[in-house]
Amino acid sequence: MLLGAVTYNICKDWDLETLIAKLEEAKFEAVELRTEHKHGVEVTLDAAARKRVAARFAKSKVRLLSYGSTCEFHSPDAAVRRKNVELAKQWIDLAHDTGAWAVKVRPNGLTPGLTPEQTFANIGAALRELGDYGAGLGVEIWMEVHGRDTQLPQTSTAIMKAAKHPQVGACWNSNPTDLINGSIKPAFEMLKPYIKNVHINELAGPYPYRELFTLLREAKYERYTLCECQESKEPERFLRWYRALWLELQRA
Repeated sequence: MLLGAVTYNICKDWDLETLIAKLEEAKFEAVELRTEHKHGVEVTLDAAARKRVAARFAKSKVRLLSYGSTCEFHSPDAAVRRKNVELAKQWIDLAHDTGAWAVKVRPNGLTPGLTPEQTFANIGAALRELGDYGAGLGVEIWMEVHGRDTQLPQTSTAIMKAAKHPQVGACWNSNPTDLINGSIKPAFEMLKPYIKNVHINELAGPYPYRELFTLLREAKYERYTLCECQESKEPERFLRWYRALWLELQRA
């Protein structure tokens, strides 16, 4: 496993140069750039700017791993779902042009007035279309396990089954709802076939990160775990501390 960061929230106020320098200094190996943060890497960039972003990451020790979009596909309005799909395709184009591995999308709840199965089908159809589009450009689609009802492991698993696309996977989000009788193993086993990325948060909190890292290691997960924490008054110090604790929690 490798350690990276999401710019939400601890890195949200750093421009791209500062972001790369600070992550290199703290020995973080990758970053997910969330939309609307100070780094400024957005779908509005022209071709020349995209080449500059790709070149800057190519000469750094930090991998441009993914883009954290806010595209979601649970609306009862087909036009709204279509708008989000088309926006997600723009993010896929940006990922391709800048050398990122994936685009993160999310559900944000079940659809009022529809059965859960209808919601799963709508989200799954959107993810499948994006999987086809991303496959042509070498970009994966990672669905964050997110939203009041959709973050439930059984719900996210049902969406993954509805999508049924090799280019589409789940982004484990380290939610409190993962715990079943004090363990995350039942939830992990549900989503294990689909996990392509992992978000982690407060490592010193109540979430059983040692168990998570053990399960990931046993599953031969060799991708990234991305720090997604609240702001700190001393972000550089926090990132160094975070990496040290991350290493400790992986000890068998």
